[in-house]
Amino acid sequence: MTDRPRESVWDYPRPPRLEPASSRLRVVFAGETIADTRRGFRLLETSHPPVYYIPPDDVRLDLLTAAPGPRSFCEFKGRATYWTIRVGSATAERAAWSYPEPAAPYYPIADCLAFYPDMVDACFVGDEQAMPQEGSFYGGWITSEIEGPFKGGPGTWGW
Repeated sequence: MTDRPRESVWDYPRPPRLEPASSRLRVVFAGETIADTRRGFRLLETSHPPVYYIPPDDVRLDLLTAAPGPRSFCEFKGRATYWTIRVGSATAERAAWSYPEPAAPYYPIADCLAFYPDMVDACFVGDEQAMPQEGSFYGGWITSEIEGPFKGGPGTWGW
């Protein structure tokens, strides 16, 4: 539990709002801290838990490689590039994404990385480990103050 105020994802806007994250953000994979920042951003969109973006200066880029394969397109942010994490013999394919040239007003997250919590060992907001958003497409981080229901699981694609 945290001392942050409760938030309903149904109060988040559409189009999404980008804001500075007020908490430290960390990502751990295969026993290594992949990312650690106090300068991150969170993207808030109706029906989704927050997606956190971490500046590339605060990411172990030596452990990431651009992933081959299709890129996705967000009607708000633009075209995404995907990243694979490799630590020793452990690999997480397409476990992170970024927007090299995001549309306005999302310029602050250019080249920042977002991580799928279900593809790494742990994602933390402050000291709290975030739970992954259900489904394989969205990458929201669910913490104790975030209330749903959340888009992403079976039967929610038409929301």
